[in-house]
Amino acid sequence: MRILGIDPGYAIVGFAVLDLESNEFRPVNIGAITTKAGVRFTERLNAIYEDMVEIIDTYRPEQMAIEELFSNTNVKTVIDVGQARGVILLAAKRAGIPIFEYTPLQVKSSLTGYGRADKHQVQEMTKNILHLSKIIKPDDAADAAALAITHGYSVNSRRLGAGGFDGEI
Repeated sequence: MRILGIDPGYAIVGFAVLDLESNEFRPVNIGAITTKAGVRFTERLNAIYEDMVEIIDTYRPEQMAIEELFSNTNVKTVIDVGQARGVILLAAKRAGIPIFEYTPLQVKSSLTGYGRADKHQVQEMTKNILHLSKIIKPDDAADAAALAITHGYSVNSRRLGAGGFDGEI
């Protein structure tokens, strides 16, 4: 199965395309979509949408895992990330890709067994699971890979009858 993991944002969108076969993950492409500060926000959203469509068209993922939007103290940031997330979801929906959401707590628990794990612990586990020689940079791309791995574990859990998280939206 080919999974597209997405860490949404409007300045940087992390993405990871991973293949999952026989409980082994293989990285296909991991990177980030970046937009420039100072550019009109609608142009940034359009760039994110177009890059997402290109990633989807190029790699043909079967499912998408995306971080669930969570609130922080800056309302404007949450709204802007929500708008970027919307164009990402639209690109996936138009391509007919099932979309699954995961919270940061679910990702940390899935990869480290501990919901309060720090970012470095999650990045180290992601590196090890993908058999990489170094931690993925930027952090947004590492987070996207962790989301894709979490989804792969969840899918395997459901296949084995262990319940798992059915977070399709």
